[in-house]
Parts: sequence; C-alpha cells; structure tokens
Amino acid sequence: MIMHQKWSFILLLLWITTLNAAPIAELIPFWNKSHDSNQTQINHHMWQHILDRYLEAKHPSGINRFNYAKLAKNAFDKKKLNRYLSYLQGLKPRQYSKKEQKAYWINLYNALTIQIVLNAYPVKSISKIHEGWFAFGPWNDIHATVEGQKLSLNNIEHGILRPIWRDNRIHYAVNCASIGCPNLAPQAYTAHNMETSLDKAAQDYINHQRGVQFKNGRFLLSRIYDWYKVDFGRTHSNIIKHLQQYANANLSKHLRSYQGTFDYNYDWTLNKP
Repeated sequence: MIMHQKWSFILLLLWITTLNAAPIAELIPFWNKSHDSNQTQINHHMWQHILDRYLEAKHPSGINRFNYAKLAKNAFDKKKLNRYLSYLQGLKPRQYSKKEQKAYWINLYNALTIQIVLNAYPVKSISKIHEGWFAFGPWNDIHATVEGQKLSLNNIEHGILRPIWRDNRIHYAVNCASIGCPNLAPQAYTAHNMETSLDKAAQDYINHQRGVQFKNGRFLLSRIYDWYKVDFGRTHSNIIKHLQQYANANLSKHLRSYQGTFDYNYDWTLNKP
C-alpha cells in the first residue's frame, strides 16, 4: 500500500512537471527541404469555409471562440473538414516554396486541433484528450501522415515550424483550443497574408489581458513566455523588448519602466462560445 502511494505521488509529480515544461525545438531533417522556384499555391478554401461558419471572431471577451457543438451537428461540414485534412496529407509539402510550407503547416496544425477536439466532444479541455494513461493532452499522439511520415502536433510545431522558420510569432498562430491560447485566426494562413496575419495575432494577444496584464504594479504574463522563453530571447529584458514591439501605448509605458519579475498564468478551458 505504501509503495503504491509512493509511485502514485511520483507519477503525479511527473505529470505536474509536464505542465511547466515545453518540448525543445529539434529539427526533423526530412522536412528541411523546399523548392522556392515553385510558385504553386496550396488551396485552403475548405478550411476558410469552416472558419467562416464556426469561428466567432468578434466575441465580446476578445477571445475567438469555436463552435464545436454546432459543427458536430453538421455532417456535411464535418466531412469537409476531414476532406481538407486528407487533401493536405495527400500533398508533398517539400516540393513547395518555404512560404507555402509555412502556411501549410500552420493550417494543418490548427485544422487537426479542431478535428481532435471535435472527435472527443463534449470535453471541457483539450488537456483531457490523450491516448496514454498519464499524458497531458493530445500533442504527442499521432494524428497525421504526410509523405509517409507519421506526425504528432508536437512534431509539426517543435520539429518543423519552430526550428525551420525560427519565428517566435508562430506561437501566436498555432492554436491549442484553449481560452489562454492566442486566437485561432479567422483567415486561413497563406504565403500572401502571412506577415500581416502574424503581426496582428501578436498584437491581439499581447494587448489582451490573457497575454500580458499589468496589475497592482506587477506583470502577469501568459505562460507561453515561460515555456518558450528561448524563442523570445531567454532574458527578462529581451522578453520585454519583444512585447514592446506589439504593445499599445499604455502597455508599452509600463513595460519600459518595469524592473520586477514576471508572474505566469494559463487557462486550459476549451475555447467554445
């Protein structure tokens, strides 16, 4: 009995540790290939259809909400989401330009996330969806196969997007279906709209209280800036510089003079209406 309690306690500690850690960016070499002379555009119209019909992009909270319940009742659109994902997985992304690839991987990640939640719905949090006994969320589970390579969400984010593009704005683009997460964008990412979309995503998140909040003389940041501090410059001053790039005038003023430490928070509640 005592031994069982000891192992239960150890497993609990390990699980808690995973909540405060994030995978490192480690390149999967297979995907670091492109044909930048190829000007072919990947079609994301089916994904745009889903976003137009089920994403509430003007929610009064400032947090975009996805109507999983409504989509779950629409067999036609559920098939359309599945067709879109099958279409993406049937492509050979390494034959496209780097710009097309970046949009491809972000849209694939976000559409897969919606499908994962939809298949488990109703659920209170994506963190409750997993295949292993003590796993936290679905991020290490295999959910796609592209060019014969089995992929998890973590493979896409940490093995492809982060190490290949080294663009910290990717953290504002990939969506984890949670209230604490940056918004799921109302427009499908494309090579054409990528820069403006990423900048807007960063601005929307940093200037919303779930991203950055100044209260009682202290800063409360999203835990994204703790999990991925390596992508935001590692140091306190570099994180502030990053935030100032997108902060409004009032927030920028507080950031400029701030000398204290950061507190962190994150809300894993599902981003439903």
